[in-house]
Amino acid sequence: MSSPATVSGFARKTVNWSIFLSILLILAGFFTLMAPFAGGIGVAIFVGWAMIVSGITHIVFAFKTHTTGSLLWELLVGLVYLAAGLYLVLHPLSGLASLTLLLAFYLFFEGIFEAIQYLQVRPRDGAGWLLVDALITFVLALMIWRSWPFSSVWAIGTLVGISMLFSGFSRLMLAMSAKRILKAAT
Repeated sequence: MSSPATVSGFARKTVNWSIFLSILLILAGFFTLMAPFAGGIGVAIFVGWAMIVSGITHIVFAFKTHTTGSLLWELLVGLVYLAAGLYLVLHPLSGLASLTLLLAFYLFFEGIFEAIQYLQVRPRDGAGWLLVDALITFVLALMIWRSWPFSSVWAIGTLVGISMLFSGFSRLMLAMSAKRILKAAT
């Protein structure tokens, strides 16, 4: 077995960590799918903290600018981020409902853009998949919107769980492939 000081030793160690982290991501996705409401609340709190950090950053930048217009604009943007972030952190249930409605609007407009893209490329092979994607996106947006605010219980947590699950599996497959390549190289 090669030592970690060699390139192949480092690559093996990195691949093993990739496999481990991929499995953790798969487990996190699975548990988020089992408890989508808790996952959704976690997302709302995470987004809230991200907005707080962004707001503080804008406020700090405001005092680094040298023009009055820039100072006021950065302060205003920073305060809006800070207020929205604090709201999400302090009221994660209401924040989750707001994020879910925002998700429904996002999916609706994504469906529109995908349908437009389909119309632009429809003579090409496989273009029908864009239309299928657009229709599924519209249906999902409609499902979330029609049952809002009750869809807040499942929508964001389920989508994040599915994303984590598929990301974990895809990264696991890449890591396993890299491990096979490393094994064949020795």
